[in-house]
Amino acid sequence: MTQNPVTAVFDAQRTAIEQSQSMTHDALEAQKTSISAFGDAVESSGALFESNAELTKGAVHAYFDALEASLPEEAAEFDEIRELVDEGFESATEAQSQSLEAVVEAIKESEAAYDEFAASYAEVVDTSFDAYLEAHEQVEANVSEAAENVEEAAEEIDISA
Repeated sequence: MTQNPVTAVFDAQRTAIEQSQSMTHDALEAQKTSISAFGDAVESSGALFESNAELTKGAVHAYFDALEASLPEEAAEFDEIRELVDEGFESATEAQSQSLEAVVEAIKESEAAYDEFAASYAEVVDTSFDAYLEAHEQVEANVSEAAENVEEAAEEIDISA
């Protein structure tokens, strides 16, 4: 095919179509990455919760230590209260851990489902773009041929007569 203004337009269209296809793949990858990052953030929040629980438990124990130190000996027994505090924090931490594990598992399942969807969608997108580009090439060939025929016919016409 010869290069003419019509083929330049088709080249620009083809480039735009190919860029759209590439951007579709990039968007799918970005979504996959964001789901994975969200799962990682939720998973790491568990360690933060546990650290916070330990810090708070330590502060409560320090409060009881200070309170106990300020009272006369044998005035109050704080061992049972400390045990209740420990049990409460242990229960809360365990419940939070189980909840986070369930959320992380759900996110991982969603991530796997999205990966499956994205692969199928990408295949459909590629098939559609390929079919469109094939049709686009055929139209380009037909239009280029018609343009060449018009150009040849115009050259044969004697406009000086």
